[in-house]
Amino acid sequence: MSGYSRAKFPHWAKQYGECDTREVVLSRDGEGVTQDSACKAIAGTWFSPYDNRTLGSAAQVDIDHMVPLANAWRSGADTWDTATRKAFANDLDHSQLIAVSAASNRSKGDQSPDQWAPPNRNFWCTYSRAWISVKYAYALNITPPEKDMLGTMLETCD
Repeated sequence: MSGYSRAKFPHWAKQYGECDTREVVLSRDGEGVTQDSACKAIAGTWFSPYDNRTLGSAAQVDIDHMVPLANAWRSGADTWDTATRKAFANDLDHSQLIAVSAASNRSKGDQSPDQWAPPNRNFWCTYSRAWISVKYAYALNITPPEKDMLGTMLETCD
């Protein structure tokens, strides 16, 4: 990962007013979300599809980059300019950002599907489709082991 730094992907950019990308995703993915004047989520619940958990505090929630920043770097983002990396890290238009439990996000780290899969197998179909969609949208490479596991995950789709 020569040259990689998370700082090369400016994330949690302002989206509107005081709302940054994290707060927008918390509001979008939560139920009954209340925000303060600074757009911080102060109440609500969030369902983490990775591990099938319901969370009652925004402090328990991480916003996962479906395709982790380091994985993107290894897959082709090392050639991007900063503006493209920022767009990727704050992408609200594709399936790139999702609210999940902090524990599941940290377990995943920067791993690809051949290295980590959501413990909730009922989410494998959605996960693999989102992963493929993001990789396609950004013309990122998929390794043979990654492709094999994505195929296995896609087999869970109805």
